[in-house]
Amino acid sequence: MSCLFCGIVAGDIPATVVQETERTIAFRDLNPAAPTHVLVIPRDHHANVADLAEVDPAYAGEVLAAAAAVARQEGLTGGYRLVANTGDDAGQTVHHLHIHVLGGRSMSWPPG
Repeated sequence: MSCLFCGIVAGDIPATVVQETERTIAFRDLNPAAPTHVLVIPRDHHANVADLAEVDPAYAGEVLAAAAAVARQEGLTGGYRLVANTGDDAGQTVHHLHIHVLGGRSMSWPPG
């Protein structure tokens, strides 16, 4: 299998799913960087947010709306961070669009 997240969507790779819509799926990150760390992905393979925004802006909006819904569901009422790394130089290691929903603690900037 060439794409880890496509394997999760297909059900071939286990994940702790916290939310699903017709076109998105959200699951807990295996190496959390915050007390709440959920990844939200489109079910269809798109390499990054720029690619999806170019070919289907409405779908990109659905992924963003799913991330906001996850934050509400997870009780992140004090705030949260959404991160979408785009490309190798940004630290993207899985080239399937994913938005990190991070919260549950103060999120300083710059991170560290």
